[in-house]
Amino acid sequence: MNFLAQHPATLAIIIGEIAFWLFLLGGLIARYPMKMARTSVVLLTAVPLVDLAVLIASVIDLARGTPANFSHGLAAVYLGFSIVFGPSMIRWADGRFAHRFADGPKPRKPEGREKIRREWLDWGKCVASCAIAAVLLLAAIFIMGEPQQVAPLWEWMPRLGGITVAWLLLGPVWTETFRRKTRAPQP
Repeated sequence: MNFLAQHPATLAIIIGEIAFWLFLLGGLIARYPMKMARTSVVLLTAVPLVDLAVLIASVIDLARGTPANFSHGLAAVYLGFSIVFGPSMIRWADGRFAHRFADGPKPRKPEGREKIRREWLDWGKCVASCAIAAVLLLAAIFIMGEPQQVAPLWEWMPRLGGITVAWLLLGPVWTETFRRKTRAPQP
């Protein structure tokens, strides 16, 4: 607990992640089992506001004079990934809830070329997420200006590159290389 008190940006990320899932689940429960459309819209609209709250908390922490640390960089990465992947995560969860609680179609897993295409699209989202995080990090670096104060933020740049390369290798390249060949239907 002492760590979280000393690193409010980490606490903001943890609270933000919990709030993201609570608003998402609350919105979907309100929409499907409870049939409360307006409440659902309000809760699901609040999901992106969580990202804004995490950003504001991190900026306030830095503005108070707290030296940048790993947590501030992580907040930028969290925000980048949440902005890019958030809408598709909501659609993913909505499809499962619709199937379970509203007789919606069963979500299907992509196969073959569609799976490979999805892997490439997700990798593109990863690149976009890392780019957003890099822009946020660079903005903080140039606003703060003191080299010793921003060193932990610079350390995130190679990490972002590592995330992008790892995603490329473990996502689309892996799928392209080791995908199962789909058989033609038997007559």
